[in-house]
Amino acid sequence: MFETKYSKFLTILLIIIIISVIGLGGYLGFNYYNNYKINNDSDKFVSTFVEEVGENNPENNGNNGNSTNENQTSSIAGNISTASAGENNKTKQTYKGFNVIGTIEIPKTNITYPVLEGPPTVKNLEIAVAALYPQYAELNTVGNVVIVGHNYRNSLFFSNNKKLAKGDIIYITDLNKKRVTYRIYEVFQADKNDTSFYNRDTDGKMEITLSTCTDASNDQRIIVKAVAE
Repeated sequence: MFETKYSKFLTILLIIIIISVIGLGGYLGFNYYNNYKINNDSDKFVSTFVEEVGENNPENNGNNGNSTNENQTSSIAGNISTASAGENNKTKQTYKGFNVIGTIEIPKTNITYPVLEGPPTVKNLEIAVAALYPQYAELNTVGNVVIVGHNYRNSLFFSNNKKLAKGDIIYITDLNKKRVTYRIYEVFQADKNDTSFYNRDTDGKMEITLSTCTDASNDQRIIVKAVAE
């Protein structure tokens, strides 16, 4: 009798262990696929961004800047689209339904992402990084632009910003097909409510600031300042 009950207990325990292993494997597998898809889609977007902007620039395609480009470009299963923006020779770009103002590449942490138009939201920060400040930010312009991204404690978005240091390089490409090199000159931590470094005097220079949570706390931020070379 005792052996029968013990055998049943072991059988139930074994079933629970098997189910747990399968569940954990499924969870890890889903996360791996999701991370791969996010990075793969963003890499494709960034790699074609400059080419698409150039192709749709009114100066390059013979339009006078007042009409919509008839040959809109789309890729990545319809998630990326472009359309002529008119007088300023810029192109309106979208990524998975969100407006794009440019792209960011950080060789040190091996990331490439679209920079989405702000404000940051739960939805747009799930697929890329986004401009936080100023309200209608334009990249590669005089002044400071704050870009935020999640720290998921993995390889996504700004998770590895803690590895960045003074002297590291960041590339920013804007809607005018201009790719600018920024060099990091300061990395520090700040409280999540600290906005003192947003509206700062850049002495006529173009600067960007990256912000993400620390590994230890969602109330603290890793702040990275960089200036255009």
